[in-house]
Amino acid sequence: MGQIIANTIKQSITELVGHTPLLALNQYTKELQLEAEIIAKLEYFNPANSVKDRIAKAMIEDAEARGVLTKDKTIIETTSGNTGIGLAAIAAAKGYKLRIYMQDGVSEERTKVVKAYGTEVVPFSDVPEMVAAFEETDGDFVETIKVFRETVVDKEDNVVFLNQLDNEANPNIHERTTGPEIWADTAGQIDIFVAAIGTGGTISGVGAYLKSKNPAIQIIGVEPAINSIATVEQPDIIEITGVHRFSDAQEARVPSNVHLDRIDEVLEVETEEAYKAARTVAQTDGVLVGTSSGAALFVATTLAKRPENKGKRIVVLFPDTGLRYLSTDLF
Repeated sequence: MGQIIANTIKQSITELVGHTPLLALNQYTKELQLEAEIIAKLEYFNPANSVKDRIAKAMIEDAEARGVLTKDKTIIETTSGNTGIGLAAIAAAKGYKLRIYMQDGVSEERTKVVKAYGTEVVPFSDVPEMVAAFEETDGDFVETIKVFRETVVDKEDNVVFLNQLDNEANPNIHERTTGPEIWADTAGQIDIFVAAIGTGGTISGVGAYLKSKNPAIQIIGVEPAINSIATVEQPDIIEITGVHRFSDAQEARVPSNVHLDRIDEVLEVETEEAYKAARTVAQTDGVLVGTSSGAALFVATTLAKRPENKGKRIVVLFPDTGLRYLSTDLF
């Protein structure tokens, strides 16, 4: 009688979130003649193709566990794209209604993908109070969310606002999954971890876990340089979508999920530098990633060039797929 094979058929895409692979960027490091090892955590292997699938699942299941989220309620969230896509996929799989308030100016693919899952999409520009707040604060996302809560969330019944900026399920899931995955897959052989700072959940959660295993591991944040941030006066500046600058921000404008005390250093990246890195790794290693990944790779490359990092292992997190940027100038 033949051997009985265990049934490994998954019953929901929620079971596919996490356990993404690490890939050594051997051809990239060879091409640039780097003397440190760069390994990428490929988060586009998540079912909806980004690191945000992790927090989408975590925030929804946390709301379920607390009894806040029930089938008669609509989930709402504000996003520049990937969180909305992750939520749309998980909400569809779990049978929840979802409404996403999407930041204006994001790539066309983001809106189309969210709608493909059956999710309602509302542009920020459809909420005049948010537009005013965005302009008055020169594009500050934290202040704009406060206005969103007052003008939308508090005025509607039967909605659940997940609020990724302040939701503890965000960094917690990275401390429970992303960090342990990196530690296990490297057998603890990691010197530096690099990630872009968006809501702060990824770097704060992974940083907390890795530091708990080895305090000597350097946690390096990535933020946009001043010249790569759009303003009311210069709205046409091309930004690094989903990556925010907090190192010199007022404390009131730093989301609670950005734990700067867990970050050893923050390095700046211009959008064009992020573009160049993303284009290069696509051609050297066949890894097609987005602008935020390019930004993180640029910083990892900068670190790899430092004499003190010769022979060290740098793990850099790539948040999403380059397929989400084909309508932009990235490629």
